[in-house]
Amino acid sequence: MEQRSSPVSTALERRTFLSQLGVGVGSAALSLMLGSEKSARADSSDPSGYRGLPGTPNIAAKAKRVIFLCMAGGPSHLETFDYKPKLAELHNQPMPESYTKGQPVAQLQGHELRAFAPLFKFGRYGQSGQSISELLPYHQKFADDICIVRSMVTEQINHDPAHTFMNCGTALSGRPSMGAWVTYGLGSETDELPGFVVLTSVGGREPDQPIASRQWSSGFLPSRFQGVEFNSHGEPVSYVQNPPGVPESLQRASVDSIQQLDLHHNRWINDPEIRTRIAAYETAYRMQSSVPKLMDLSDEPAPVLQLYGGTPGDGSFASNCLLARRLAERGVRFIHLYHRGWDHHTFLERDIQRCAQHTDRGTFALITDLKQRGMLDDTLVIWGGEFGRTPMVQATGGAPGRDHHIKGFTMWLAGGGVKPGITHGATDDLGYHAVEDVVHVRDLHATMLYLLGIDHERLTFPYQGLNSKLTGVKPAQVVRDILT
Repeated sequence: MEQRSSPVSTALERRTFLSQLGVGVGSAALSLMLGSEKSARADSSDPSGYRGLPGTPNIAAKAKRVIFLCMAGGPSHLETFDYKPKLAELHNQPMPESYTKGQPVAQLQGHELRAFAPLFKFGRYGQSGQSISELLPYHQKFADDICIVRSMVTEQINHDPAHTFMNCGTALSGRPSMGAWVTYGLGSETDELPGFVVLTSVGGREPDQPIASRQWSSGFLPSRFQGVEFNSHGEPVSYVQNPPGVPESLQRASVDSIQQLDLHHNRWINDPEIRTRIAAYETAYRMQSSVPKLMDLSDEPAPVLQLYGGTPGDGSFASNCLLARRLAERGVRFIHLYHRGWDHHTFLERDIQRCAQHTDRGTFALITDLKQRGMLDDTLVIWGGEFGRTPMVQATGGAPGRDHHIKGFTMWLAGGGVKPGITHGATDDLGYHAVEDVVHVRDLHATMLYLLGIDHERLTFPYQGLNSKLTGVKPAQVVRDILT
C-alpha cells in the first residue's frame, strides 16, 4: 500500500530541503565573493601591518600624507579670499536676475534677493601679492605658501549632504570617505596608530555645527580604514586604556587569546572582517602605549608651544593643529580636522571674526611648524568648507548673514607638490558663479590622489557590480595648473 506523507511531514521535508539548499548556495556564493574580494582587498586586514595595495603608488608621489582643515558650516569666500568691489557698489540693491534666476538657494527661497557687500577690507600680501582679508592676519603671514583656489563648485546645498559629497564624492550615505580611500590605497606608515585620525573643535557659533561620524566612515571598504576620532578632552581615544585592575600582562594575554580564536575561525571562513578585527585588537593594544606618548607634549620646546598659542591640550583648533603635526611625523596617513562653527546665516560680522580668531593662528602655526621641520614638502594641507556663502544678504532672525552657496567658493592648498603663492580660478564680478578654471570637488579629489601617487581611475573597489571609486562615474580632472 502506498505510503502518503502527512501535510506536516511534507512541510518539514520542504523546509529542510530549502534550508539545506540555501546553505549550499549561500556557502558557494560566499566563497566566490570572498575569493574575489581577497584579490581586490589584497592583505588589507593583515594584522602585521598594511602598507597599501600592490602597485600603489602607481605614479610619482609628491606627498606622503594629507592634513585636511575643514571649516565646517561653510566659510564665506567673500569675507576671506575673494574680494568683490562690484558687490560693494551694489550693496542692498536687488541682485541682477542674470545671476540668480533659476539658481538653487537654501533658506533664501521665496525671499527678495539683495546684494550684500563684503564686510572686511582686503589687501595684498607676500611677494606673490595674494589677496587676503583683514579677518585673517595670520594667513597674511604665509600668503606665499598657499595656492588659493577661487573657483570651487559642489553639488549639494545643505550641510550634511554637502559634507558627505566633499568627503565621499557622492551625497549617498554609506560610501567610503576620502581618508578611508587614501589609507586603503596607500596604507599607513605606522603600526602604532590608526592610519586615519579625526579631530574636532568648536567655537564661533552657537549651537555648534553638527558633524556625523559617518563622515569618516570606511563605507563598503574593510572597516579598518575608517577614521578614528580622538577626543579633545579627557581620554584621547575612548575604550583603549585598560579598565582599573587589569595589568598589561593580562591585557596582552587576552588580546593573544582572542586573536588565536579569530585566526582559527578565519581558517575556514576567510572573512576580511575577521582579519580586520584581528588587526583592530593589535592596533588598540599598541595604542595603549603610543597614544599617551602622542598626547604628552612635554617634549615640545617652549617656542613651538608658543607658536601654537601656548595652551596645548585644551581642545582648541590650535591644539588640534599641533596634534596633527605630531600625528603626521609619526606616520599617520590622513588627518582630518573639523572646526564646527562656520554656518553664519545671521550675525555674520560677529561670528566669522570669532571663527577666524579660533582658527587663523593655529593654521599659521601648523604651516610654519611643518616648514621648519622640512615636512611641508611632502605633506598636502587643504583648507576649506563644504561650500561657500551667497553674495545675497540673509537678514531674518537677527543681524545679517549669508546663505549656503555651491556655485563658486574658495579653498586653498599648500605643500605636497602644490605651487605656492598663486591664485587659481575666479568667480564673476559678484562672487556668484565660478567662471574661470572651474574646479569641481571631484577634481579636488583627483588632484589629491595624484599628489599622493595614485591615479584616481585605478583606485577602485568592487561594490554592487561596479568598480567604485572616490571620484565616481562622472569625469574628474587633475588640476595640473596648480602643481609644481
